[in-house]
Parts: sequence; structure tokens; C-alpha cells
Amino acid sequence: MPRITVEDGVSLYYKDWGTGRPVILIHGWPLQADSWDDIGHALVEAGHRVIAYDRRGFGRSDQPWDGYDYDRLADDLAAVIEATGVEDAALVGFSMGGGEVVRYMSRHGGARVSRVALIASVVPGLLKSASNPDGADAALFEGIKAGLLKDRPKFLADFFPGFYGAGLLSSPVSKEVIAWSVAMAMQAGLRPTLACVDAWGRTDFAPDLAAVTVPTLIVHGTADETVPIDITARRVARILPHAQLVEVEGGPHGLPATHKEAIAQDLIAFLA
Repeated sequence: MPRITVEDGVSLYYKDWGTGRPVILIHGWPLQADSWDDIGHALVEAGHRVIAYDRRGFGRSDQPWDGYDYDRLADDLAAVIEATGVEDAALVGFSMGGGEVVRYMSRHGGARVSRVALIASVVPGLLKSASNPDGADAALFEGIKAGLLKDRPKFLADFFPGFYGAGLLSSPVSKEVIAWSVAMAMQAGLRPTLACVDAWGRTDFAPDLAAVTVPTLIVHGTADETVPIDITARRVARILPHAQLVEVEGGPHGLPATHKEAIAQDLIAFLA
């Protein structure tokens, strides 16, 4: 398996497909790089080089005890960019992965990056604060961690139907996709799964957005109950007037699965 060893000795698994203008896909919590496979395949077919990696602690990457703050995660992304030698790259972050994108842009000056896309992203932040009065109370994130500690398989089995907008009578994904998602999530370590709740739940990315000066695509579902659109995508669009906001009417959080063809086409058009 191809691997990259980053500064603190942690080994990250990655896949590198195709040739052409590079696109780096950064997965959401609590998934791994395979969750991008359908969209990655479409991007390669459209003439792009696609790189997707397992965040530290998830999938086939190492599971250290520490290193789950966004500075370290952005440094991991920088190591992937350096090791793969990409230039003129596009960064695409889904959910938690949007945080790595904007923190990389501010912490590493956006080196070698010419475009960014935020798909159902947590940016600019979920935690309630003076600048984000409609955000979530800290108790929500503590409740998620308590559920994971009590019975992680059951918590994840209950979590993913809402993630994909699945109801009692209809669902935009099959029950097998939900089961696969639980299996991917269970490949992660407990410690990284918990630590990343604090990272994506409590980090304020608003200061990072000043560094996002390249063309930017934002795609978010209007029915996203996991990462509500009003406190995330619509706020980013107000802060970054140059950004293109695509609202997926009725779309849930897990857009790369529920709307994979549309997301792939949005990215292909944006990258053209």
C-alpha cells in the first residue's frame, strides 16, 4: 500500500489515480478515503489526477494518541502535497475535511493550490459563540463523545441514517451504503474518533478564510441536519464574495454518496 510518513513519524495511507491536473480529496468524519471512490473515479475519467488519503487515526493510516488538532492535520495535508509533488492542485474537503482545506490555506499560504471546494463543510465553525450565535452548544459535542464511549457500533449505526437523510419510508442510499459507512468508521481508532469531534466541533475557521483567495466552490444540502447550511456554507459565502455557492435542494449531509453524480459534475465543471 502506498504510504507517506509525515513529520512526527505517522504513516498515512493514500491512493493516487490517473494523470492530469491534480485534485486532492479529503474525507469527512468518521469515514476514510474509500468514501471518495465514486467521485474520484469520475474525476479520473474526466482527465484528472486524483489523490485521496486516510486522515491520521482513520482507515489504514497510523493511529497515534495525539495530533488531531487542525494545525497538525493541515501539516499532514502539506506533507501529502509535498510527497506527491503536485502543482496547480485543487483541494476538495468534505465535512470535517473542509477544515483541513482552509487551515492549509492560512497555515501554509496556499502553496501549490489554485482552487478549493468545500462540500457540506464544517467551515467556518459549528460551536455557538458571540460571532456564531446560531451555532451548537458545546453539550452537543460532549453528547456525541459520550455516545461513542458507551457503544460505538450502535452510535454509528444510529448516526449514519441521518447523515444520509434516510427515513422510515425512503432513503437516498441503500442500507448497504449505511452498513459500509459504519464499517469504514469502525476502522478508525476510538481515540482519533473522539479527538476529532473536538476538532471539527470546536474549531473556529473564520480567521482562516482571509487566506482563501483562489476560486472557491461551496456545495451544501439545504436539508443537512448534521452540519446545518445556515451556520456554515451560507456564512462562508457571505465572507468570501468570490465563492460560488451551490445549494442542493433537500440534500442531506452525505452528498458525496447521495448526490454523487451531481457532485462529480459540479467539480468537473468547476475544475475545467
